[in-house]
Amino acid sequence: MADGKTAGAGDPILVVRELYRHFGGIKAVNGVSLDVDRREIAGLIGPNGSGKSTLFNLVSGAVTPDRGQIRFDGHEIGGRKAHAIARLGLARTFQIPAMFDNMSVTENLLAAAAEGHWQGARERAAETLALLKLDHVADNRASDLSGGQQKLLEFGRVIMRQASLILLDEVTAGVHPNIRKIILEAIARLRERGITFLVIEHDMEMVRNVCDRIIVMDAGRVVASGSFNDIVRNSEVMQTYLGRPQ
Repeated sequence: MADGKTAGAGDPILVVRELYRHFGGIKAVNGVSLDVDRREIAGLIGPNGSGKSTLFNLVSGAVTPDRGQIRFDGHEIGGRKAHAIARLGLARTFQIPAMFDNMSVTENLLAAAAEGHWQGARERAAETLALLKLDHVADNRASDLSGGQQKLLEFGRVIMRQASLILLDEVTAGVHPNIRKIILEAIARLRERGITFLVIEHDMEMVRNVCDRIIVMDAGRVVASGSFNDIVRNSEVMQTYLGRPQ
């Protein structure tokens, strides 16, 4: 089994060791080990059903592991409740944005800071609106936003949590190229502030341009890890993910 860590990598904020989660006879996560270093942007790719979303659910506390270790920023978090993990500084987005439809964009951002992150929240909300180019819809109801703007708002709500590790689940899927550009620029700027990212993404152009390292999953396991060039030269990845032999 491949380990999701490259030689010479530095200080890990996330450490996963021999993680398992089965659903009946389905081995959704089947002995996964990987590290994500501080300030790294790591991409997580693989075919549908490879275990990526289950891994996110395990790390974020939505699902309890059968066995294995998950350490975040020095804390053992395997089996902890999602809200307890979030308080430690880990946040995530979902493929379908979750927000308060009848509240304004600004109110949604402030609501994300209500528990434990309130100091300076209004200033941070203004900064987040500017970062994500949502200033002009700040007073609009969330339900009135376009699908792409709703993805921006969910990303903004995660930013307001002041997390040190953000898990992004296909955050650019189906969005307009202008929205995609805003998201990619925001990720780069947030990394400059010290935030780490683990990103599930099918957009290989985004993976190539944004991610420092790519981790490939297939059938519940990590099968490869390395730079974009390393990955596209890997025959197992070409066969399982891109569907053609080398």
